[in-house]
Amino acid sequence: MSVEKILPTVTTRIEFDRFPRVDLCHQPTPIEAMPRLSAHLGGPQLFIKRDDCTGLATGGNKTRKLEFLMGEALREGADIVITQGAVQSNHVRQTAAAACRLGMKCHVLLERRVPGRTQAYEESGNVFLDKLFATTFEFRPSGLDMNAEAQNVADRMKAEGHKPYFIPGGGSNATGALGYVSCAQEIMDQCLETNQRFQWLVMGTGSSGTQAGLVAGFHILGYDLPVMGVSVRQPRERQLNAVLATTQKTLAKLDGPHIEPGTILVDDGYVGEGYGLPTTSTLEAIRLTARQEGILLDPVYSAKGMAGLIGMVREGFFKPEDNVLFLHTGGSTSLFAYEDQIIGSLD
Repeated sequence: MSVEKILPTVTTRIEFDRFPRVDLCHQPTPIEAMPRLSAHLGGPQLFIKRDDCTGLATGGNKTRKLEFLMGEALREGADIVITQGAVQSNHVRQTAAAACRLGMKCHVLLERRVPGRTQAYEESGNVFLDKLFATTFEFRPSGLDMNAEAQNVADRMKAEGHKPYFIPGGGSNATGALGYVSCAQEIMDQCLETNQRFQWLVMGTGSSGTQAGLVAGFHILGYDLPVMGVSVRQPRERQLNAVLATTQKTLAKLDGPHIEPGTILVDDGYVGEGYGLPTTSTLEAIRLTARQEGILLDPVYSAKGMAGLIGMVREGFFKPEDNVLFLHTGGSTSLFAYEDQIIGSLD
């Protein structure tokens, strides 16, 4: 499989030493070709960045963010981390594992965000692992400002004498996004080392920090790789605004250059009925990626992102000669919470 040989001259480097950081992540994660899926779709050459292989508690994109978030928590002398997410949150699972590794406690708020789920949904997959990591948790109904709810819990614990550190949902603030600024530099380095050049990077986008970190990183580095976020929850304008806001805050934290709003790219055509509700294209993406490449996607984030990539290939969005990189954000443990729906979609 040929890859276009373009070796750009890049002299800018991003220094992260001024930010507290802990070692949680297997990195660099590999970039692999997906030749069978590429041939099956008859489109451009597809590749995958394996951030499902970051190592912590089965891996996932949140581990990169947690290196900086937990580093900051330790610097502040925290003894417990407070965060929030949906019931089957990958972020919560990785935060709980990080707390165990660093000898801290973890308390989480789980939002019953996804309607129509059985009791098993609240006991299997990520929730089972949360319990294994001795996480304490409480549930909330859908529709609340979950970050505000979690911050209130953190304030209460502080009043009780604890030293809490609050992490927003998805680890998506300027501190957490540094993990994907670092990943942007990692991708650039891998491309320079192998003479690979990608015309597009496609990923699922939700709480905004992963896409914002990549966009901010490539922007500072002057590395031309557009990042297409496939929304897993919000309509396009809301997601664009969320990613732009986090990107701007991340650039400010790094003393980086101004970015134009038009740099942020979002496709909201694969959200379906809402967060955590797989569409027909989501289930097809799970099946195709498993059977063509032996790679497991999760039904909430990575499979909706892959459904977007597959849809763009079929619509002729990419040029036939393009090389397209997909960011795998992990989350396969949540497959078990959707077993009946996934099995029912298999032929």
